[in-house]
Amino acid sequence: MSDYVNVAEIFGEDVFNDTVMQQRLPKKTYKELKKTIEDGKELSLEIADVIAHEMKEWAIEKGATHYTHWFQPLTGVTAEKHDSFITAPKEDGKVLMSFSGKELIKGEPDASSFPSGGLRATFEARGYTAWDCTSPAFVRHDAAGAILCIPTAFCSYTGEALDQKTPLLRSMEAINKQALRLLRLFGNTTSKRVTPSVGPEQEYFLVDEKKFLQRKDLIYTGRTLFGAMPPKGQELDDHYFGTIRQRIAGFMKDANEELWKLGVSAKTQHNEVAPAQHELAPIYAQANIAVDHNQIVMQTLKRIACQHGMKCLLHEKPFAGVNGSGKHNNWSITTDDGINLLDPGKTPHENVQFLLVLSCILKAVDIHADLLRESAADPGNDHRLGANEAPPAIISIFLGEQLEDVLEQLISTGTATKSIKGGKLETGVRTLPELAKDATDRNRTSPFAFTGNKFEFRMVGSRDSIAGPNIVLNTIVAEAFKEVCDVLEKADDFEMAVHDLIKKNCAEHQRIVFNGNGYSDEWVEEAERRGLPNIKSMVDAIPALTTEKSVKLFEEFGVFTRAELESRVEVKYEAYAKAINIEAKTMIDIASKQIIPAVIKYATSLAGSINSIKAAGLEEVSVQSELLTETSKLLKEAKDALAALIEIEKKAVSMEEGAGQARYYHDTVMPAMEALRKPVDELEMIVDKEMWPMPSYGDLIFEV
Repeated sequence: MSDYVNVAEIFGEDVFNDTVMQQRLPKKTYKELKKTIEDGKELSLEIADVIAHEMKEWAIEKGATHYTHWFQPLTGVTAEKHDSFITAPKEDGKVLMSFSGKELIKGEPDASSFPSGGLRATFEARGYTAWDCTSPAFVRHDAAGAILCIPTAFCSYTGEALDQKTPLLRSMEAINKQALRLLRLFGNTTSKRVTPSVGPEQEYFLVDEKKFLQRKDLIYTGRTLFGAMPPKGQELDDHYFGTIRQRIAGFMKDANEELWKLGVSAKTQHNEVAPAQHELAPIYAQANIAVDHNQIVMQTLKRIACQHGMKCLLHEKPFAGVNGSGKHNNWSITTDDGINLLDPGKTPHENVQFLLVLSCILKAVDIHADLLRESAADPGNDHRLGANEAPPAIISIFLGEQLEDVLEQLISTGTATKSIKGGKLETGVRTLPELAKDATDRNRTSPFAFTGNKFEFRMVGSRDSIAGPNIVLNTIVAEAFKEVCDVLEKADDFEMAVHDLIKKNCAEHQRIVFNGNGYSDEWVEEAERRGLPNIKSMVDAIPALTTEKSVKLFEEFGVFTRAELESRVEVKYEAYAKAINIEAKTMIDIASKQIIPAVIKYATSLAGSINSIKAAGLEEVSVQSELLTETSKLLKEAKDALAALIEIEKKAVSMEEGAGQARYYHDTVMPAMEALRKPVDELEMIVDKEMWPMPSYGDLIFEV
């Protein structure tokens, strides 16, 4: 491959995008498809047949032999079943290549083996995938050849959502409807659609593949279950934004090119805080496309890493003692004609529409903080949230000095008369250019921060789908918009009613605003005084889905039914229990078969050394004796902790699935796992490196 890449030429070359459709589809067909995409008009089978034929011809030209309905079940990863384009052989033994509109629009994968939380019994196998025509199809090139991937929703035979995309599309429609109501009240008659836009920043680790394959914990669980910290970690802050090493740069170059071909606007790349940690961030996209693109990003990072002799780790906390990985979800609301509802303008205090939107978001996040926290809950994130790294487990909103000042004016006097200006940045160096200074600083400890014209939700886990957080954001803000529209549409004096609503929302929900240090103990105490929830684990977060408040919210806007919410609760409890069970069994396996035998071997060698010295008539064996005593002590601790973990894990497995079992894994199994890790990590610092059965942290994060 040439070193020179013309991004403009290759961008989107493997995507059946609008340009390709205009070129290949008859004008009538193209117009009908655009009506479906923009207005939700039903697509006829006749039109679908034409689209399917042209999509197939285009894909075959790209080398595709198969197609797949690419969907996102409740497993946390994508799913696909490949079908070739060939039809039954003809009499002459030849085959035709065909792809019908029916095959494009609907697939019928077996739904019985995907998580459904009781919505489907094992014998009730039928499920449907339905083409999401708002997210373009693409051809993926990998070891299987070229595959035409068609983004789809996935639902059961009886219509319940079994995936991430269906409720996301429902939530997008909810916020569109309510935001348009609000815009019409402010005299906007031209905007036809309001869409949530999302830009997810993806953090990840890269480790050498050979070392990865020597760590069963990384293979089975995605994180290290044992491991002592090396002499150096991230304390010098020298990795963050540092020069990218050549091996990593080569990986990033290839990953970018693959993503650009697939229409993913990979924009930013840099070293992150922890050694071996990096980040990739795209430009904003429509929420459902952003969700699809993020799945493509994660899959591409993993695939390209393998091609470079590395492994990409997407777990939220692959290494204890250094920062974990998140996925900052940058969320805004934009109209089809380019208006960003979260743009405050140069004088926010005069931008009444923006202030109303902002006050609605304050209200939504305050009332539904538990739901927003749940949307970022997973077993890996339990190790990250609130663990002295971004962000804490308490939901709060950072507005910055400018907007907080406007907010205080509104609450104290009822009107805002000024906005803090940015001014100029004084560097003290004459040769440097004069720089415009923003009106507010940033706060990287805030879980939900306003950053100029968007909100950055920083709690999302690095391997999780961003669908969940955006479903919640779209729906809770739709509710807040609906409530103000219900009032304003009946108001005799519109301006006074808007003024009163802004003040009311700001005054009643000011407690959610916090611009200080979210890592401090003082904030934990202050948040408790304010009555803000501090939900520390996934097990604690899950019940938020089925409170009466949540059920009412989601059912009112047609995003989830009560049954769908209850099913997701069951799926999440089961997923948590299974994840911790796999970790516990992996610890047992590694400790029993690798670590304890290695320590015994080391202790035996020490004992042999002591005996040899004594046999030679030498008396100086105190150092060896001390090492043997310390090793034996820690070995017994490890053996006792292992025995305890084995018994506890057996009890956990025998329990009935559900909240009780998940709680037992969190409260009892996890502490037992930590009890085993402690002596093992101490032993790693004593045992001869040549005898230790796996690569150390230093080997993994500094030798990439």
